[in-house]
Amino acid sequence: MRKQLAIFYMVLCLLVPALAGAVEVGKPAPGFTLATREGQSVSLADFKGKVVLLKLATTWCPTCAQLDRELAAIGDFLRERDVVLIEVFIQDSEEMVARYLEGKSYPMAHKVLLDDRQVYKAYGIYLIPRFLVLDREQKVRFDNGATAAIPPAEEIRQLVEAAEKPLRN
Repeated sequence: MRKQLAIFYMVLCLLVPALAGAVEVGKPAPGFTLATREGQSVSLADFKGKVVLLKLATTWCPTCAQLDRELAAIGDFLRERDVVLIEVFIQDSEEMVARYLEGKSYPMAHKVLLDDRQVYKAYGIYLIPRFLVLDREQKVRFDNGATAAIPPAEEIRQLVEAAEKPLRN
């Protein structure tokens, strides 16, 4: 019985990181419609035709703040390319998000949404921050889901440039 239990845990440990990257690169990103802090309804589909950076995060995550710094470092580039940052807060109240965003500004188009567990489930959130780059057709070009590693600013720039080009079949 101990041996079977040990094998079960080994298999589980191997599978969980793989499941965390629930969105396959090259496939359409799961759609969602969520509310902004002001109560406006926003859908991912509203941004079809634009490159989208999708940041799924919480206010208390230090790595999420690191991702903010990387995005800020290329903020002007993102604005010039008309890239949209959609920031979905997974486990935070409206008040927590308001405090987190206090004094912050983003040069690129930026939408802040509050998750109702819809995104949490659709994207199989296991680690945060979850960072995805979506092309103009809303196909996933990058997903850090299996690692939650933060790409440096220069890598994000390259991912955006690649997402601007059509996928080759």
